[in-house]
Amino acid sequence: MNVALWIVQGLLAAIFLFAGVMKLITPIEAMTADIKLPGLFLRFIGVAETLGALGLILPGLLGIWTGLTPLAAAGLTIIMIGATVLSITMLGLPVALPPFVVGILCVFVAYGRWRLVPHRASPRAALPVTR
Repeated sequence: MNVALWIVQGLLAAIFLFAGVMKLITPIEAMTADIKLPGLFLRFIGVAETLGALGLILPGLLGIWTGLTPLAAAGLTIIMIGATVLSITMLGLPVALPPFVVGILCVFVAYGRWRLVPHRASPRAALPVTR
């Protein structure tokens, strides 16, 4: 289960790091052309996604403040709930499927790191020791 959680955490971190950085470097006019949301709100979401991506990986890799990983996953779940609702209302149900699936994966990581495997600090901890 620890390995599965690390795989999902890595995938989610890549997704959110890409999405967050894109929201930070894309001009506000270009972002708000398709989505009718305030530009500063989209920048805030970009910062939250970028920090959430770092929170999924760094605490476990560094072995410090590992309790931040489930909190980052829970925060990203909230963002994905909003993305799903906005996608349904603005673009329709088929477009809402990807943010819904990403949100479910965030819930899996949050629950997994809170209850299932909360104490392992790094992905190497799951590998058998060979000598």
